[in-house]
Amino acid sequence: MNSIAAFALLLSYLLPYVSPKTFPLLSVLSLMVPVFIIVNLIFLVYWVILLNKKMILPLVVLLLGVSHVSSLYKLRGKSSVDTSDGISLLSYNVHSFNRFKWIDSDSIPQQISKLIKEQNIDVFCAQEYYNNPDTDFTQYKNKYEYFNSNNRELALVIFSKYPFVDKGSLDFEKTVNNAIFADIAIKSDTLRVYNVHFQSHGINSKTDELAKADSQKLVRRIANSFKKQQNQAEQLIKHMKSSPYKTIVMGDFNNTAYSYMYDKIRSENLQDSFKKAGKGFGKTFKFELFPARIDFILVPKEFEVLNFKSYDLELSDHYPIFSMVKP
Repeated sequence: MNSIAAFALLLSYLLPYVSPKTFPLLSVLSLMVPVFIIVNLIFLVYWVILLNKKMILPLVVLLLGVSHVSSLYKLRGKSSVDTSDGISLLSYNVHSFNRFKWIDSDSIPQQISKLIKEQNIDVFCAQEYYNNPDTDFTQYKNKYEYFNSNNRELALVIFSKYPFVDKGSLDFEKTVNNAIFADIAIKSDTLRVYNVHFQSHGINSKTDELAKADSQKLVRRIANSFKKQQNQAEQLIKHMKSSPYKTIVMGDFNNTAYSYMYDKIRSENLQDSFKKAGKGFGKTFKFELFPARIDFILVPKEFEVLNFKSYDLELSDHYPIFSMVKP
């Protein structure tokens, strides 16, 4: 069992370099990497307790993929630093502000509004935004709200305390998912901020519901959505290359830090703010099987990441993520 788990983890190290269009079924394994890591850690502890030399196998495999481990869990975050010159960023899939009562509460819109206002966020990117009359984001003078033509109810929105120079949409084809951008004049610089919501898988996060699903159909559906994600990521990267400004990418990737599309986007001179300043699992999605990190704040490598936080708040099926950065 240890050998199988070790081989699966070794195989997963290749996933960022394997195109979903070429091997779509193999790319599905990227969702299971946290499980492979945790299983190998359990085996490592088990062999260490027994003082058995078999501990070498999981130890070597984990050391070979230390960057994978750090994408799952950070032992310690960044020490407190001066954030007076920083820019505060927050990304949140608000799940339409509990419109259909997934959570037994009538105050979700007000609680999310209060969070954003209290944290004094400079740039706030929202996914699955719904124009709820109980929300209040009047502290922002600048707002770019884009409704996909296929869905006139849920939007992507960029809120900013700083003025917009330009804005636009990438218009992903044949899907309600999308990416938008805003060029924002922040202090003495102009930055391009992308708010992305890549292709959804349409799977249930509850373990009992997943167990009832047809496994073959489920895998094929996820593999197909991964191929769509690759097309969307390539469209985003092409758009980023044409930008005259440094770029920040925030949003719901619907994929992990072990995926092909995440690796390609991050390779565009970007760094993962969680890996630089986060702590713990940094979970961003309520998934029963393991801590899922599928929402990201990626900033230019030249920026200093002052801190990162994932809020443990049950106000959506996602958790809000925050980072303070210094250009």
